[in-house]
Amino acid sequence: MPYEMIAALMFSTMLLMMMTGQRVFGIIGFVAVVAAIALWGTGGHNMGFSAAMKLMKWYPLLSLPMFVFMGYIMSESRLADDLYRMFHVWFGPIPGGLAIGTILLMVLISAMNGLSVAGMAIGSTIALPELLRRGYQKEMVTGVIQAGSSLGILIPPSVVLVLYAMIARAPVSELWLAGVIPGLMMAAMFILYVWIRCTIQPNIGPAMGPEERATITRADKLHALRAGALPFIIFFAMMFPFIYGWTSLVESSVIGVAATIVAAVLKGRFNGQVFEVATRNTLFISCMFMWVILAALAFGAVFDGLGAVKAIESLFVEKLGFGPWTILILMQVSFLLMGMFLDDTAMLVIVAPLYVPLVATLDLGIPPEDVLIWYGVLYTITCQIAYLTPPFGYNLFLMRAFAPPEITMGDIYRSVVPFVLVMVLALATIMVFPEIALWLPNKIYPN
Repeated sequence: MPYEMIAALMFSTMLLMMMTGQRVFGIIGFVAVVAAIALWGTGGHNMGFSAAMKLMKWYPLLSLPMFVFMGYIMSESRLADDLYRMFHVWFGPIPGGLAIGTILLMVLISAMNGLSVAGMAIGSTIALPELLRRGYQKEMVTGVIQAGSSLGILIPPSVVLVLYAMIARAPVSELWLAGVIPGLMMAAMFILYVWIRCTIQPNIGPAMGPEERATITRADKLHALRAGALPFIIFFAMMFPFIYGWTSLVESSVIGVAATIVAAVLKGRFNGQVFEVATRNTLFISCMFMWVILAALAFGAVFDGLGAVKAIESLFVEKLGFGPWTILILMQVSFLLMGMFLDDTAMLVIVAPLYVPLVATLDLGIPPEDVLIWYGVLYTITCQIAYLTPPFGYNLFLMRAFAPPEITMGDIYRSVVPFVLVMVLALATIMVFPEIALWLPNKIYPN
């Protein structure tokens, strides 16, 4: 059997097994190990063992549980409540002000957690009841929370970019820096949309009433600013030493955890229950990502051994005659289609062994050392869009789990449409202007 047919058989078998509803890592790892043994005999099982050893030796992966733990400590100790109060006081008087404050809250939570689910949990428990109580339209409320929480996988410390770095063999530090400006740009685009929409239609995002505005003094604003500044201090204490090269990635993550715990203790909100819940959730998330990465490495090793990447490159470039940009756009479209049915880790594990080496060979006018960094940002934005894309977008079902009964699944589906369009616009902008993603990492790491 030709190697191309073997690769196609592996790929189709994996997709077929996905329909059984079994764990993603189990399906991918099973297909990888069975194919390795069938192709190379009894020694083929060493591919899975080699992947496990490679994973255990990847030192930056230690930062993953640290960042996840930090996010859960912040959530369980209600440090995010102070942030929301600050945004409520400062942005409430403008049209859609609380929705804008919710997006800013999500940006800061993203900068301290790296997962979408943390932003969803905090936004749904803190912002959702308050926005509904103040007369915000249901679609606006759910759309803002879902779109804002998706920023968690782009703004550093993004856990998804750590996973991409492992599979693409790209530096995590440069990927994180590449996600900063696109993440902030997308947040600004969300804010601009909310402000314009609520200015035109004040009934969907009413500003704070004059009576309540009169009760908020300058002293109240300053007090809220001081209380909400604590998460900013934690973020800068964690990221500044790392960006300037004073600490490693893992050391910075430990600084972030220590600063978060100290802040929770000083606020009197750290206790045994907070520690237990944060530890259990961190263990669950970390083990899940470890298994997924392990399966991805084993699957990618078999694909490399088959030469499947070169075969696909030959198909697109030589036989079909597609140009580099056509191939890139088709890759992104395939991510969007898969995102309707799969989560981000499953998508990355399935297609990264094919797409990452292929994009490195395309002549896109970008320096070879920057291509994988730029493509990592494109992939992550596409995952954000996939999070919000019906019928099986990850955030859609999280929103349904957190939302009150009066918000229907139809409301949730309709709420994401304008935000998905904004994300597609942001994706196209970064594809056309790669410097948006590459300027900061090239500035910090010029060599």
